[in-house]
Amino acid sequence: MSSDKLNMPTAETALIGRATPILPTSAHAVNGTELDDTIPAGHEVLTVGMGCFWGAERLFWKQPGVYSTAVGYSGGLTPNPTYEEVCTGKTGHAEVVRIIFDPVVISLDELLTLFWENHDPTQGMRQGNDMGTQYRSVVYTHSDEQTAAVTDSMARYQAALGSHPITTEIAPAGNFYFAEDYHQQYLAKNPDGYCGLGGTGICMPPQFK
Repeated sequence: MSSDKLNMPTAETALIGRATPILPTSAHAVNGTELDDTIPAGHEVLTVGMGCFWGAERLFWKQPGVYSTAVGYSGGLTPNPTYEEVCTGKTGHAEVVRIIFDPVVISLDELLTLFWENHDPTQGMRQGNDMGTQYRSVVYTHSDEQTAAVTDSMARYQAALGSHPITTEIAPAGNFYFAEDYHQQYLAKNPDGYCGLGGTGICMPPQFK
């Protein structure tokens, strides 16, 4: 493992990328929703990274109240990156899942509980055996209210973890770049494919009163 893959690139060292986006050509392989930037009325968006995005996406598309999911790249510098470019560590992007959900059916706190409990948020630039900046733990928020809720949930989970500091990056959402078609709903297309999800075994405490 090159040490370069464990450090975020700078504007000077990041790959240049391209002006043309990589867009999905098929609908969601599980629920048939269009994979685009349309957010239905009354729905919200949350973007998370918890290691390899294949297993993380499946975790969320299975939840009642989740309208759609898509995998992609976010949090870095390179516009419209390819998967191969992200794997070099020179784009700064994390592998992420964009979740479109109905908050009447599934709450933000329920989604965050799934996030915290199904990966190890203390591992820095890795998740299990997957090493590099693309596998870091992230939550990219889409409103001030989401930021407050994520900060609260992180404090609760940190209290449960004790002396193991959480390294999760929490930041306002920037550009979301769709991953290539073959990554979208990968484990629906390849049921025996790799899934790197694995939590700490520590449950999320209830919300502070």
